[in-house]
Amino acid sequence: MNDLEVRQLRYFVAVAEELHFGRAATRLGMAQPPLSRAIREIERFLGVRLLERTTRNVALTPAGETLLRDARHALDAVSAAGRRARNAGLPAPALRLALKADFDAGLLPQIVAAYRQEEGALAVEPLLGGRGEQVPALHDGRADVALLPTPFDERGLDHEPLLTEPNLVALAATDPLAGLPSLSLADFAGRRLPDGAEAPLGPQRPHRGPSRLDMTQIFNLIELGTLVFFVPTSVARRYTRPDIVYREVTDLPPAGLAVAWPQDSRSPAVAAFVRAALAVAAA
Repeated sequence: MNDLEVRQLRYFVAVAEELHFGRAATRLGMAQPPLSRAIREIERFLGVRLLERTTRNVALTPAGETLLRDARHALDAVSAAGRRARNAGLPAPALRLALKADFDAGLLPQIVAAYRQEEGALAVEPLLGGRGEQVPALHDGRADVALLPTPFDERGLDHEPLLTEPNLVALAATDPLAGLPSLSLADFAGRRLPDGAEAPLGPQRPHRGPSRLDMTQIFNLIELGTLVFFVPTSVARRYTRPDIVYREVTDLPPAGLAVAWPQDSRSPAVAAFVRAALAVAAA
C-alpha cells in the first residue's frame, strides 16, 4: 500500500466523528472487529497514533485531528469529482446554483437573465437550502456556484462580494421593543431566533427557537411574539405584514451577499455566471 485508500479514509472519519467504534461500525454497515483492525492498519502505515483508546472512551490525538480535517476535504473532493463528471456527461448539463431561498437581495432574476445572454450559458438548476448549506454543496460537488450571505468559511473557495445592505429586526407589532426610539443587540438578550438564522454578534446571543422552519412559518411565529428575526432590508421588503414591524438596531452588523465557487473550478459556465452576477450588482 503506497497511499491511503478512500475506503480507509471513510473508516477513519466515521470513527473520528463518532468517537465510538460501535457507533462508527453501525454507521458504516460493518462489524466492529474489522473496523478496529482497519484503524490499526492505518496507524501502522502512517507510523503515528491517531486515536487514544481506553475502556471508556476514544479521543483524537493531534495527528488524528489533522488527518480528520484533511480526510474530510479529500472525501469531499472524491464526491465532487463524481458528481461533476455525472453532471457534465448528461445530455443537457446544468449549472447548479446553491442559495438560501429569499436571500438573494432580489438580484437572482436579473442575474439569471443576464447569464442567459452569455455565450455557452447552461440551464440554471437552483439548489435551495438553509443558511450554511451552500458551502458544503460547493465542496462536495452538488453545486457549481453559490449566492450566499456573508460571512462564510472561504477555505477552498473563490468569491466576489456583490452588495452590502442594512440588517433589520422583525418584531411583532405588539412587542414592547417595537415602540422604543432606539434598539441595540443587548435588548434581545434571551429572545428566541429561528434555528439556523444568523445570530447577531455580541456577548449575549438570543436563544435558538424551532428548527427547519420556512419563511412563512417564521413570520407567523413573529406575529405571535414567539420569535425575533434579523433580516436584510431586501427580505423585509418582501415580507410586509400588518402585524410585523421592522426596526433598525444600532449595533447590528450589515448583511452581505457574495457569489462563490470552488477554487479549482475551470468551468466556463461558472465564469459566465460570475460575470453576470457582478454586472447586475454593479448596475
